[in-house]
Amino acid sequence: MNILLLEDHPIFRFGVSRLITERWPAAIVSGVASLAEALAALRLTPFQLAITDLNLPDADGLDAVVQLLRVQPQLPLLVLSFNSEAAYAQRSLKLGAMGYLAKNQATIELIPALERIAAGGRYISAALAEELADLMAGKQKREPHEELSAQEFRVLQQLAAGLRVSEIAAAMHLSPKTVSTYRSRILDKLNVNSNAELAQYCVNHKVLVSPL
Repeated sequence: MNILLLEDHPIFRFGVSRLITERWPAAIVSGVASLAEALAALRLTPFQLAITDLNLPDADGLDAVVQLLRVQPQLPLLVLSFNSEAAYAQRSLKLGAMGYLAKNQATIELIPALERIAAGGRYISAALAEELADLMAGKQKREPHEELSAQEFRVLQQLAAGLRVSEIAAAMHLSPKTVSTYRSRILDKLNVNSNAELAQYCVNHKVLVSPL
């Protein structure tokens, strides 16, 4: 079984690889540290499973999920992230990921998650499932950014990271006019007036932000 592991922290990458090979001794784990390396590997090798972090040196947030699945649409993908916020899990699954796991649960839950995904199922932890259920039932207050669409959320992160509209348009394969429309909607939904206020909002609400 070929498994692609996209994780930029060498120690964590080593630990995940070891957990996998202890469970599947014959597995080949291709560990890479950047989205560019992962995309190149996907174009050369068919993988049965993939694992990705969300905060990478050359991509941020959900962009890794989008780009990996663009190259191999049927790839069973597990998101493994320090960010356990339910909104990220929900958006990852909507974009095509088959599972979402917080890194602090990896030692216990990584192998069950991969087993379930390899069998064609989906995986989220019991705690995260309860959090998502509470959100859907209205028991938890939804933050304004949780009301954004997947595309609006991606644009939000990139604007807050300091990218220009033209740069975002090129990265997302959209027209500048479309990105500007998304920006206007985001400003309205978050009740802010500028990119600087967007950036401050992301800091205050612990929304992952780093340049693409």
